[in-house]
Amino acid sequence: MMSLSLAAAAFGLLWLLAILSTLVFKGVGGLSLDVFTQSTPPPGSQGGLLNAIVGSLIMTAIGVALGTPIGILAGTYMAEYGRHNRLTMTVRFINDILLSAPSIVVGLFVYEVVVIRMGHFSGIAGALALAILVVPVVVRTTEDMLNLVPNQLREAASALGLPRAIVIQRIAYRAARAGMITGVLLAIARVSGETAPLLFTALNNQFWSSDLNAPMSSLPVVIFQFALSPYTDWQQLAWTGALLVTFAVLALSIAARVLAAGSRK
Repeated sequence: MMSLSLAAAAFGLLWLLAILSTLVFKGVGGLSLDVFTQSTPPPGSQGGLLNAIVGSLIMTAIGVALGTPIGILAGTYMAEYGRHNRLTMTVRFINDILLSAPSIVVGLFVYEVVVIRMGHFSGIAGALALAILVVPVVVRTTEDMLNLVPNQLREAASALGLPRAIVIQRIAYRAARAGMITGVLLAIARVSGETAPLLFTALNNQFWSSDLNAPMSSLPVVIFQFALSPYTDWQQLAWTGALLVTFAVLALSIAARVLAAGSRK
């Protein structure tokens, strides 16, 4: 059984290494200063991914800023105020559905609710779609981390006469801080590579634009469009962009694991 388990693990790692090695082999060749200083070019011209990188950062930052407080507050209610009531069970069930729902469904929802009513694609619609994807991840990690905080800490603080809200802020949050930050990092790692929601909301923009009320470029969408193009220079930029996204997600995942390991000590 040990041999079979090791063989299964090696089989899985083999494909992961094959994907990463192919990505590095084809993506490193396109890395240059132009990638970070020039916008996406027309076919046959020199260019980079500056507008896509900045657009992804803007929409991801807004999405995380909108989704994180909602997720933390919902997770706090479920862990601190309503652990065993029916509302918590209902919220947890819906949250699990959102956590496993295909991201394209979220994109279609925001398209119907926001894009059609506005009459055009926009960066704010893309940020809203990413915020919806952030919420269930933060809710789940916040609830789990707060449930791990020993009740003796809360009881000791309450015995000193502290109100329940202060106990949560200064005791429970501090004890669960590393795990909650880990949840936020995992949420960022998830939404940073999402393509489908942005195709229906922010669409794309070949030119530099920081206007949230207009179509905005993003790395996942640029990778998708350039990879399907027949132009060699666009395909090379797609491989390079995929390499940048992969390294960013790996860095966030490593940071989350380091924080999680530190919280156990």
